[in-house]
Amino acid sequence: MIIRAVLFDMDGTLVDSEGMHYDATEAVLLAAGITAPPGLSVQMTGMSGFDCHALLVRRTGLALTYESYVAAKYAEFLNKAPGLALRRGAGDVLSWLEGQGLPFAVVSNSDRILMDASLNAVGLTKPGLITVSRNDVRQGKPAAEPYLRAAYLMGVTPDECLVVEDSYLGALAGVAAGMRVIGWPEPHRQDIKFPEGVALCDPDDLVSTLQTLIIS
Repeated sequence: MIIRAVLFDMDGTLVDSEGMHYDATEAVLLAAGITAPPGLSVQMTGMSGFDCHALLVRRTGLALTYESYVAAKYAEFLNKAPGLALRRGAGDVLSWLEGQGLPFAVVSNSDRILMDASLNAVGLTKPGLITVSRNDVRQGKPAAEPYLRAAYLMGVTPDECLVVEDSYLGALAGVAAGMRVIGWPEPHRQDIKFPEGVALCDPDDLVSTLQTLIIS
């Protein structure tokens, strides 16, 4: 089947924002008198805000309600979001897709307010760009719904889509949606084990992998 659309995850894939998300979470923990336990950032990769809060309650004993956690964490993140940048190599990938005439969408497990702030910060606000946030679906990743919704909005079938993800949970969502998936981990996260069938990619050369899967 010919690839007619590329669906990108946002945090850590298109936008270099995972570190800022973790810093915001750590600030909330510190304000509550809690030191973040080892490995927390790795566990949180790809999770929705709701799932992150549940993890923090289990691992750290955080007493904040979900609503209070969201208010504090989002305020921290949004204050710094204007300083976000595209992930290294993402600009080259988007330019290549434009040259090929291939449309793309952005599919995130972040809530809409964070997604819009992040995309605005890096200039991904072109008219007609399809974006799917956690608020737009009943079930977030690793469920298939976010990617299936994006395909529906783009007018393509799942087998005509190629997903690009930096996390295991996100890749699971693409696989569950019946789409081909590229695992594009951040350079410092080469330890990630992606689901079976996911195409692995050099963190510094996504374009070559796209060319192989789309053109060949």
